[in-house]
Amino acid sequence: MNRPSTMRAVLLACALCVTSLAHAQSPTDYTGAKQRADADEASLPVAQATAMRDAQGVALETAIAGCATPTADTSPFVVVAELDAGGKVVRTWREGGTPLAICVQKRINGSTLSTPPRAPFFTSFELSFTR
Repeated sequence: MNRPSTMRAVLLACALCVTSLAHAQSPTDYTGAKQRADADEASLPVAQATAMRDAQGVALETAIAGCATPTADTSPFVVVAELDAGGKVVRTWREGGTPLAICVQKRINGSTLSTPPRAPFFTSFELSFTR
């Protein structure tokens, strides 16, 4: 048995595992999550991007309907969502601290969007309101 080549193969396999785990890890903050969302969304083919936007629209309509009040602070905000292989939102990050932003984030968390091409997949909901 050739121990040096076996050892090299094991070390290479370990290095590949560590590299893929590091890439698969979730970002720890909003900025990292938003960067991942921008990159993931940009990588989608047109048909998948359309399906994702349509699914986001449904989730957002439901969230806004459950959160809006006549006097809601409609300052802009962003919610970034991490999706699993089935399109379920498993984690969210938010920029903006209004009650509406917080409520929408809570309602989006756990919802299901369209099935992404890979998991984890990141997408963002960027909201600004005009009167």
